[in-house]
Amino acid sequence: MEKLIITNCVSGAEVTKENNPAVPYTVDEYVREAKSAYEAGASIIHLHVRYDDGKPTQDKDRFKVIMDAIRKACPDVIIQPSTGGAVGMTNDERLQPTELNPEMATLDCGTMNFGGDDVFENTENTIKYFGQKMIERGIKPECEVFDKSMIEMCLRLAKKGYVKYPIHWDFVMGVNGGIGGEIRDFTFLAGSIPAGSTYTVAGVGRYEFPLAAMAIIHGGHVRVGFEDNVYLSKGVLAKSNGELVAKVVRLANEFGREIATPAEARQILGLAPLKK
Repeated sequence: MEKLIITNCVSGAEVTKENNPAVPYTVDEYVREAKSAYEAGASIIHLHVRYDDGKPTQDKDRFKVIMDAIRKACPDVIIQPSTGGAVGMTNDERLQPTELNPEMATLDCGTMNFGGDDVFENTENTIKYFGQKMIERGIKPECEVFDKSMIEMCLRLAKKGYVKYPIHWDFVMGVNGGIGGEIRDFTFLAGSIPAGSTYTVAGVGRYEFPLAAMAIIHGGHVRVGFEDNVYLSKGVLAKSNGELVAKVVRLANEFGREIATPAEARQILGLAPLKK
């Protein structure tokens, strides 16, 4: 079984310091949290960014400042900016961080009802546009799916040339409006992707570590971090993103799965080696 790639979703766009005081807002806080995850064993930093007051933004300049600062502290880590943005943003607003030519970025493969009146809209044309831009910019997409139908959408568009094979997937599970986080749900998604794919599992809330264990056992990869869950265990707030990553490392050790370095993660994902 190939080595385990751990992704740290360092902050997300919704969770706040009211949920956990360690959630990063400032540049220094982002560096602190990314470094804690990297040193614990994460190879990828999945990045949303905030202004110092905690307001989420897709501003390219803010992404650049934070990405540069993280790279200085963690020189070989893979930084994977989010193109999710916020409800109401235009496609080009959401795509701003891809103008910085990261190695990877997320590609959301369908529309989601997040609760109340919040609809995270990703039309077929939006997905095509994002996929084409990533191909033009040499960026490998992590195809985020919140339900089985989004796998079908991505595969259909891949046949038309909007996403390149082999595909790397991210199963985001347990989100309101999406697929659940039970074993049956994991089995359904993992059995629905083509041979040659790689996948990461992001369990939200209480599903984070049970699904991490499933991914470790079945040859997938794992995402953990404050975006998805702020607790180390029931009722116990994690002191850092690094604590969440370290728990995954302990699980992997129990199951005999080695942890991938950033260089090994690049090889597994088909990314170019880091230029020295």
